[in-house]
This record gives sequence, structure tokens and C-alpha cells, in this order.
Amino acid sequence: MMIIPWQQINSETLNNLIESFVLREGTDYGEQEFLLAQKVADVRHQLSNGEAVVIWSELHETINIMPRTKIKRSTDSTNSTASDDNT
Repeated sequence: MMIIPWQQINSETLNNLIESFVLREGTDYGEQEFLLAQKVADVRHQLSNGEAVVIWSELHETINIMPRTKIKRSTDSTNSTASDDNT
């Protein structure tokens, strides 16, 4: 897994990626409905403050947006599996 700096992604491409992420995730915002534009703005804010990152999966050849905390856990589980294989 590789973190891609969101600032290096073309603005239109980044917007399409964020929209796709928001529509795919179907995030529950409680009882209040948010417009797509607001959800996109929220994700863009999370990217800009470092709460979320754009990742490229070499294994699946896919790009996605993930919470930064989830990236750490994914890397840790991959590393522990690799070390288990060496014992």
C-alpha cells in the first residue's frame, strides 16, 4: 500500500475520487441528510488536515481514501503476517 499525496492529484480527478468514495461508502450521517457537495467538502477537509489519506494498492491496483488510523492498522497486520511466515 502506498500513500499518494492528495495535493499531487489533478483537481477534477480528486473530486471524482472523493465523490466515488462518498457514494460507495454510503456514510451514515444520522438523522440529518447532507448533500453530496457537503459530503465531498467534508472528505476534502479530512484530507487537508491529515485525518484521511489517498492510498494506492499495488496488490489490487486500486486507489481509495481511508482514515489515516486505518492505514496504520492495515500495515501492522501485514507486517505481523510477514513475520509469522518467517518463524
